[in-house]
Amino acid sequence: MDVIAALRKNRFVVVGRVGMDLFTHAGIATQDSESFTADMGGSSANIAAGLVKLGGQAALVTRVSDDAIGRFCLNKLAHYGVETRYVGTVGGEARTSLALYETRLEGHQSVIYRNGAADFEMTMADVEAVDYSQFGALITAGTVFAAEPSRAAAFRAFELARAAGLPIIFDVDYRPYSWPGPQVAQEVLSKAGALSDIIVANDEEFGFMAGGLDKGLQKARELANSTAQIVVYKMGEHGAITFANGTEIRTGIYPVTALKPTGAGDSFMAGFLTSLSAGQDLKTSVLNGSACAAIVVAKPGCAPAMPYPADLTSFLSAHAGPTEPN
Repeated sequence: MDVIAALRKNRFVVVGRVGMDLFTHAGIATQDSESFTADMGGSSANIAAGLVKLGGQAALVTRVSDDAIGRFCLNKLAHYGVETRYVGTVGGEARTSLALYETRLEGHQSVIYRNGAADFEMTMADVEAVDYSQFGALITAGTVFAAEPSRAAAFRAFELARAAGLPIIFDVDYRPYSWPGPQVAQEVLSKAGALSDIIVANDEEFGFMAGGLDKGLQKARELANSTAQIVVYKMGEHGAITFANGTEIRTGIYPVTALKPTGAGDSFMAGFLTSLSAGQDLKTSVLNGSACAAIVVAKPGCAPAMPYPADLTSFLSAHAGPTEPN
């Protein structure tokens, strides 16, 4: 499969959660805040919004609770231009996720409410209803595999996407609080990684899959040399190493004065994929992803902070450039 050629379609089916974000004003701790801003959150939904804002098309596959919060998320998805035809509702005690986080770095606190999460109620029928032939690639983040029936449904989506000729793009996005235990997470995330064509994760996540932080880089290399066509090994302030076609590309970051640590990975993915879709080379695409991450951490919120093409162009022209890779 020619992954790059498939990406040129610039139309993505994104599997995974959408939720509500509540975030404080800049520099204010949660316990001291008298008001919060509400917007859309959830890693998969953020990626989808980022893709659309940068000129791509995206449809989300998930479940939301059949209540006011679920409807809030549906409205926000529509606001950002994300297709919602594959977003189902679930009643009973299931609830759409809520993330409450601070717009500050020092002492930053994020509180995630995921008990009885509605997105974990995604079923085989939900993913089987998708017309995969209309898309160029499937994207998902690791949280979708943390519980059933969502886990089995996500693996079924992988099968259906593969049968339709779509490359599978996987953001490992390991969140321990969502999983029943680390051993299950290691096994399931490793299985998903072995089925993916493009894998993006940080050094800790690759290390987790490999059974130790010191083994993460080797794990990334092994995946690139066996099953994946592109592997991006992110190292925070130390940049990234991208493995593809037997080569290793090292890139730096765009230093900024950050307001918060959240949303960087989702924005990276959106910038990286839309750049590849537009025909940019791999190094440029990784750097554009890094620039998108820098833009988001310097603004409040996640989805609302994702850049449009003009924002990215303006940032790149005004910035001194990326750091030298380590």
